[in-house]
Amino acid sequence: MPRPQVGDPAPAFEAPDQNGKIRSLHEFKGQRLVLYFYPKDDTPGCTAEACSLRDHYQSLLQAGYQILGISSDSPASHQKFITKFQLPFDLISDQDKTVHEAFGTWIQKSMYGRSYMGTDRVTFVIGPDGIIQEVIAKVDTKNHAAQILP
Repeated sequence: MPRPQVGDPAPAFEAPDQNGKIRSLHEFKGQRLVLYFYPKDDTPGCTAEACSLRDHYQSLLQAGYQILGISSDSPASHQKFITKFQLPFDLISDQDKTVHEAFGTWIQKSMYGRSYMGTDRVTFVIGPDGIIQEVIAKVDTKNHAAQILP
């Protein structure tokens, strides 16, 4: 599925978080949501990205943003990642890739001449009306919060 762009409605989703609670786009109606897709828990780039958001979490909240991370890792993996790095936000488990596919983030990648399917690291800033306000396709993992904050 093609990636939604600025001005498009964000695709509706439902998927479990690290505690198995079903989370949805609908619960963030009336709020600004940072929905960030990342490849894998507890890897260098993904950890840097999560820690950037963690370290600036209060500033993001004060600016009116809610944060949700999403990867295809299991809820148990997410729980370990959250505990290890003291992440103050929830992580969504999309093991069947339905949310990835709706947002166009499950893509063909290649490394060392080998092709495989994987998560494209992309962040969507979704407005209170459910419309995508920003798509950050070139994520600076160490300074990701600065890419979001005005």
